Amino acid sequence: MRVVMIGERYMSSAKVKKITASNSRIRSIRHWGLLFLGPVTAAFVIGFVWPFIQGIYLSFCQFRLTSDAKFIGLGNYAAAFADPSFRYSFWFTAAFAIVTVILINILAFAVAYVLTQNIKGSNIFRTVFFAPNLIGGIVLGYIWSMIFDGILSRYGTSIVMNSTLGFWGLVILVCWQQIGYMMIIYIAGLQAVPEDMLEAAKIDGASKSQTLFKVTIPNVMPSITICMFLTLTNGFKLFDQNLALTGGQPFKQLASGDTIHQTEMLALNIYNTFYGTASVARGTAQAKAVIFFILVAVLGLAQLSYTRKREVQQ
Repeated sequence: MRVVMIGERYMSSAKVKKITASNSRIRSIRHWGLLFLGPVTAAFVIGFVWPFIQGIYLSFCQFRLTSDAKFIGLGNYAAAFADPSFRYSFWFTAAFAIVTVILINILAFAVAYVLTQNIKGSNIFRTVFFAPNLIGGIVLGYIWSMIFDGILSRYGTSIVMNSTLGFWGLVILVCWQQIGYMMIIYIAGLQAVPEDMLEAAKIDGASKSQTLFKVTIPNVMPSITICMFLTLTNGFKLFDQNLALTGGQPFKQLASGDTIHQTEMLALNIYNTFYGTASVARGTAQAKAVIFFILVAVLGLAQLSYTRKREVQQ
């Protein structure tokens, strides 16, 4: 066998050929990789990066069409913060997000915990709970609107006539839709809990509640981090269901002449501002959208940072 000396190491010619072929393959992948990444990168820049930059620029402009945008500085942001409907929508959305984050995560974890206890028909229950997530938000909104109005009509009211009913109607709808999805994530986390830790807790005489809070939940923190992030951001970004279920109704007239949509969330408020009767307010709507993006990004990153510190390293 032919032996080749490389530095101070002796290698067979077959091994040298194998290394050479491997290096050639890597160079080929790098060469063709750029070709395949090019269209994807171009699509990302055209479909996301450029519209995002343009949107930020338009938030400093007054315009009816993007072609006639006129730079006005921070005027749109001042108008956005001065808008009472925007401030009201923020607090309404914040209350909604807090309630749904708590309810969805507690109920999804409870369902996931029960379905991982080797009960009969668990796969069927998983499918049933997950199914609502497959239905579109607009369709869900109209379905639940008919359900609520069918019940509330017996009491002489409607989901769009009472802001409290509208709030809890949205909460019920979103919980019904998202619990199944979060349940799947929690099931994956529960199944990843090391069996030896559960056995050790059992041998040490830990009760079921002690095992749950001292062993299971700390090991499921990665799943809790993901689910909390998704429910928090989804709560703030909710649009379809809000539009279909209540449309922001009922309305309230302020002494200043401004109209408050009492079940209008931030995304719907931005939509109504942009496509409202005053087309000159489109710059204000764009400023609201930038504020909205910053708000959701900051809250999401803060939540990720907070919960990740509490994850258990296995």
